[in-house]
Amino acid sequence: MNKVDLGKYSNSCYNPGSSAKRAIWYLINILFFKSSIPTPNRFKALLLRKFGAEVGRGIIIKPCVNIKYPWFLKIGNNVWIGENTWIDNLTDIQIGDNVCISQGAFLLTGNHNYKKVTFDLMTQPIEVEDGVWIGAKAVICPGITLGTHSVISVGSIVSKNTEPYGIYSGVPSELVGKRVIE
Repeated sequence: MNKVDLGKYSNSCYNPGSSAKRAIWYLINILFFKSSIPTPNRFKALLLRKFGAEVGRGIIIKPCVNIKYPWFLKIGNNVWIGENTWIDNLTDIQIGDNVCISQGAFLLTGNHNYKKVTFDLMTQPIEVEDGVWIGAKAVICPGITLGTHSVISVGSIVSKNTEPYGIYSGVPSELVGKRVIE
């Protein structure tokens, strides 16, 4: 029976951008996004755009948000991103309009192939459609599409696509109701 050998691990086939670009972003991210010092949202949006993100109007990014690579990020209009959210976008994440991402949520685009001796890196995009609410401390796994206006409850782990207007809860998350907006 084979065993994992992390000594053979290599992500040399993964190239998220130049070392210089990543190093500069790392510093910007620490100073203006991961910091608990409030930074104006317009300035944060400007920085994201300068690093290749597509960013709409009216976004609110609270303190202590970690964004891996803004050049893989699209954010629509009127999006709220809560404290301690981690957008671990090793590949594309698309966030629609009027989305609320609550405190401590984790959007994860990378994983490892546990079936390979070399534990290869695997990446898959995430799409968050319009009107979605991701509850505090929820985890969105790689390759997921959150259907329009779906709700992900606190602490849930989403490992399958969600239906439009569905309410999801649990680990793994399950459909527990329908969202009715009055």
